[in-house]
Amino acid sequence: MTAKAIQCSLVIVTVTAASAAAKRSFSEPLWRALAVFRFVSVGYAALRLAFIDRSEYSQPAWAWVVIAVMAAWTVVTTIAYARPARRTPLLLGADLAVTVAIMMSTMLLQYPVATVHGALPVTATWMAGPVLAWAIRYGRRAGTIVGLIVAGCDFALLRHAALSTALNGAVLLVLSGWSVGHLARLSAELAAQRQRATEVEAASRERERLARDIHDSVLQVLALVQRRGAEAGGAAAELGRLAGQQEAALRALVGGTWDGDQASGDVDLCQLVLPAQTDRVTISVPAPPVLLGGAAAAELTAAVQAALDNVRRHCGEQTRAWVLIEDEPDLVRVTIRDDGPGIPDGRLAEAAAAGRLGISHSIRGRLRDLGGSAVISSAVGEGTTVELCLPRASGRPVAAAQATARVRT
Repeated sequence: MTAKAIQCSLVIVTVTAASAAAKRSFSEPLWRALAVFRFVSVGYAALRLAFIDRSEYSQPAWAWVVIAVMAAWTVVTTIAYARPARRTPLLLGADLAVTVAIMMSTMLLQYPVATVHGALPVTATWMAGPVLAWAIRYGRRAGTIVGLIVAGCDFALLRHAALSTALNGAVLLVLSGWSVGHLARLSAELAAQRQRATEVEAASRERERLARDIHDSVLQVLALVQRRGAEAGGAAAELGRLAGQQEAALRALVGGTWDGDQASGDVDLCQLVLPAQTDRVTISVPAPPVLLGGAAAAELTAAVQAALDNVRRHCGEQTRAWVLIEDEPDLVRVTIRDDGPGIPDGRLAEAAAAGRLGISHSIRGRLRDLGGSAVISSAVGEGTTVELCLPRASGRPVAAAQATARVRT
C-alpha cells in the first residue's frame, strides 16, 4: 500500500466515524473522532519516521523533535476542543497556523530529492486535523477553504514530484473538509429535528392532560349554563347561547380540531367567523372563500372572537360591532369596528400592567405568533377599530416572521 493510499484510508475512517456521529444527531462525537484521528496520526507519523522514511531525512533528530511538538499540540487541542466555548476562531486559527508551520518544516528536515518521488511530509496524515476541525465547527464552506490552504502547502512541498502524486493529497484534503463539513451540518439539522420532535411530544402530552381537566370541569359547567339558560329564557337565554358558543369552541380546541399536524389543508376563514354574527354584530365577507391553513384560520378566528368579547364586556348591550374580512393578494385583513365609547389614552397599557391580558395576549399575542400584526385605533367617543393583518406567507400552521403590534390613539 502506498503512502497516499494509507493517508486516504485514514481520512476515510475519520469520515465514516463522522457519518455515524451525524446519525446520532450530536456534534460531540465528531470532536471525539477528531481527537482519536490526531493521536493515531501522530503515531503513524512516528512509525513512518522510525521504519519507513528515515533515509529520506537529512535531520532525523530534529524530525523527532517535530514529532514531539505534534504530540504536544495534539494534547493541547484535544483538551481545548473538549469544551464548546473554547472552539473559537482564534483557537482554530492557531491550530491551522501551527499545523502549516510544522508541515513546512519538512523542507528543512528532508533531502530535496525526497519530494521527487512523493514522500510524505513529516506530519503525514496529521496535517488534516485543522481541516476537519474547521469543517466540524463551521461547516462545508470553512472546511473547504481550510482544506485548500493546507492542500496548497502540501502541493508546494511536492512541487517537484509528479503532478498526479502532488494532486492526490491536495484533492483528498479539500474533499475531506467538504464532506465532514456537510456531515456536521446534517448533524446539527438532525439534532434540531429531534429537539422539535421532543417539544411537540411534550406539548401533546400537556394538551391531553389539560383536555382531561377541562372536560371534567369547565365544559361541564358551560353545558349546564347553556341548558339552564335555554330553560329560563329572556336574558338568561342569551347567556346560555354565549356559553354554548364557548363550549363548542373549547371542545374544538382541546379535542385537537385545529392541531397543527392535522391542519395541513386549507380552511375557509369566513365559515369560522360567520357564526359570531348576531343582531348586534354584522359580519361582511367576500363571495369567494378566504382560504388559510387550519391552525392559522383558527387562531385568527379566536382573535376576532376576543375583540368581539371585549366589545360586549366593556361597551354595553346597545353597542354595535362590524366585522369586515378582506382577501388581498399578499395578506388577509380582518377589521373589527364598534360604535362604543372608545378607549381612553393609556388605558391599554394600564390593563396590561394590571394583569388583564385580553388584548395583549388574546389578540396581539395570537397575531404575533402567526407572523401578523394587530393595530388598534381608538379615541374617546369615537369607538374602537381593531385591524388584524395576516400575511399569506404566514398563513400556515407554523409562522417564523416577527409581528408588529402598535397602538394609535
